[in-house]
Amino acid sequence: MTSHPHYEQQYLDLMQRIWTEGDERIDRTGVGTRAVFGATMRFNLANGAIPLLTTKRVYWKTATREMLWFLTGDTNIRELVKQKVHIWTDWPLDRYRREIGEDIDRDAFEERIIKDDDFAKKWGDLGPVYGKQWVDWPVFEPAGDGLYRKAEKGINQIELLIDGLKNNPGSRRHIFTGWNVAELDQMALPPCHKTYQFYVADGMLSGILYQRSCDLGLGFAFNVYSAALLIRMIAQQCDLEPGELVWNGGDVHLYLNHAELVEEQLARQPSGAPKFNILRKPESIFDYRIDDFEVTDYVPQSHISAPVAV
Repeated sequence: MTSHPHYEQQYLDLMQRIWTEGDERIDRTGVGTRAVFGATMRFNLANGAIPLLTTKRVYWKTATREMLWFLTGDTNIRELVKQKVHIWTDWPLDRYRREIGEDIDRDAFEERIIKDDDFAKKWGDLGPVYGKQWVDWPVFEPAGDGLYRKAEKGINQIELLIDGLKNNPGSRRHIFTGWNVAELDQMALPPCHKTYQFYVADGMLSGILYQRSCDLGLGFAFNVYSAALLIRMIAQQCDLEPGELVWNGGDVHLYLNHAELVEEQLARQPSGAPKFNILRKPESIFDYRIDDFEVTDYVPQSHISAPVAV
């Protein structure tokens, strides 16, 4: 009887290849990376499967809160930090330190974001990142005399996607993206997980995520879980079963200051098969709550910490 490799092994194999064979590059952050260009992984989502890494702990509730925040279209970190989600704080904090010259720590900065409306409005906003493009892509309407103004309501790509999947499942246009070229320079960070496409066959929904830039050591664990989560939510809304997640990476890299993380993770063996369950079907994809999701049989090895390159 032939046993199949653990779903995580393809990730570890890619990590090994990048660390030993990757092109060493100076990157935007100045930290430096080893990178390869073009990588693909496939994850089966049938029977409750979820691609959570087992060689280190992935805080799936934090990733879920982020996804729910994206779907609101919000671009201010305030609602995240209220939920003790810190993954977006480094960018506005770095901007505040540079522009004001105050060496404030993260906790003090987040406390001001929560308590001070004006401070949050000025320093907590990330620009038109992910969720803004997903659910409120800007459109312009005639204002007379050959002029145009931004419409009060933009295009909700997620709403259109779900409508298309329900009413025209065979379409090749089930796509949404966050890569709005006209607004990239206004974003704290241009979208890394930039384009999603979906495919229906035999009553199952599969999805491809194209990620232009992937920090394989830190970001990937959240990215792959979040993409699988999104497929599951959309599948439920469309009365489909989850099929497969295909992950495509463009510039896939490991930071040079992540040697300890890489070596520790490569020394570990993946094991186990966590299961994911949605406990309730809300009226729309915009009505899910954190308590609607359950992960069972997840017994990861210990967390591995590493610095985030901003």
